Amino acid sequence: MQADLNVILPEIVISVYALAALLVTAYTGKDKMAGMLTWLTAAILVAMALWLGTTGQGTRTAFGGMFNDDAFARFAKVATLLSAAAVMVMGQEYMARRGLLRFEYPLLIALASVGMMMMVSAGDLMALYMGLELQSLALYVVASLRRDSVKSTEAGLKYFVLGALSSGLLLYGASLTYGYTGTTLFSGIIASAEGQAPIGLLIGIVFVISGLAFKVSAVPFHMWTPDVYQGAPTPITAFFATAPKMAAMGLFARVVHDAYGGVVQDWQQVIAVLSLLSMFLGGIAAIGQRDIKRLMAYSSIAHMGYALMGLASGTVFGVQAMLIYMAIYITMNVGTFAFILSMERDGQPVTEISSLNMYSKAHPGRAMAMLVLMFSLAGVPPLLGFFGKLYVLRAAYEGGLVWLAVAGVLASVIGAFYYLRIVYYMYFGEEQEPLETGKSPVQWGFLMASAAIMLLGIVNMFGIEGMAQAAAATLVN
Repeated sequence: MQADLNVILPEIVISVYALAALLVTAYTGKDKMAGMLTWLTAAILVAMALWLGTTGQGTRTAFGGMFNDDAFARFAKVATLLSAAAVMVMGQEYMARRGLLRFEYPLLIALASVGMMMMVSAGDLMALYMGLELQSLALYVVASLRRDSVKSTEAGLKYFVLGALSSGLLLYGASLTYGYTGTTLFSGIIASAEGQAPIGLLIGIVFVISGLAFKVSAVPFHMWTPDVYQGAPTPITAFFATAPKMAAMGLFARVVHDAYGGVVQDWQQVIAVLSLLSMFLGGIAAIGQRDIKRLMAYSSIAHMGYALMGLASGTVFGVQAMLIYMAIYITMNVGTFAFILSMERDGQPVTEISSLNMYSKAHPGRAMAMLVLMFSLAGVPPLLGFFGKLYVLRAAYEGGLVWLAVAGVLASVIGAFYYLRIVYYMYFGEEQEPLETGKSPVQWGFLMASAAIMLLGIVNMFGIEGMAQAAAATLVN
């Protein structure tokens, strides 16, 4: 038991902190402490990420194989925790100025982070569901944090209803898997499903994949994404676009390789179709968007399609490509949302893309950083976003999915249009009253750092290539 608790110590630390902070704030000035709690929560998440990244080694399991601590889980956890901390810090001033910074906000993010850590370490269908629900229940609440806004409450309700539907699909698939294999442990499922899987188990796999596809907002389970992204307060939208995406893709990879790794050919087709549909629907639907948050929602759908392309290859290199792609994607999103958070006019947030007309004239430095991020999201060489796409395209090609790689290139060309349109507005749009920029040096710092990473990362990707390779090799064995 002692050894098991040692394995889950980072999760225990964050959980105990969240519960202790909840008790303290309940008996004190509550929202007066919200700003301090936000910084303290971010500091604890960063500390846990550093702990996992520097001390973790080897592969350990806990609770009879229900929880895995390996290189793959640690990579996903570090990326998840760092992005959650970054988004909390850069959105703190925005939330405070609009009366949204309540003490529940950082604590719900902390509990969602514990759920995400549980997801990527799950070694059992029950553990998987526990992590998924802990994350989801916290996210339903933060989506509707702006209680006096119809759009925000609608976003939370839609997310909750569709999330309940996806949980039902996942549980039905899990029950079929258990019925046909006699176990919920991933190690037992992969042993039972080696080679030829019974038709009932294959149906179970499809239902489980459907439930997970909802969590990464892959088509056709993407319905909630545009409304939730637009309706939720912008810092919370930034959170949805980063940490939960990394955790959900990590869980996706964990399930298909650890539990269903013996029948790669069967789930490969399903994920390839999800990837294809997501890339094209996300790319085409984003073209007509006039609101930058809705555009980022469709952009995220398309990017999850590219990440799934790596996973669909069913190889070690495919998982490595997916991890590299997700790490680059969340870095780009942190910078992009730091820019969106700074868009204001008369002290009110502005999200219309047309409001960026001639933005470069008043704010050349910010415009240049945003240009770098948009080019990187579009996959323009030699920026880091290009290499992310190159990895997943190569993984699909080497995995025998040449048609998917070709489709990925075509979808990337379509996607370039709406990113370059933002750049066009900033540099060549009609002259109008310029936007103010938020006074937050934190947002400015994240925007510039993210753009700099896209430029400087082309040297050696800051070493994430080797870390992702080690993580993928641990998972696919």
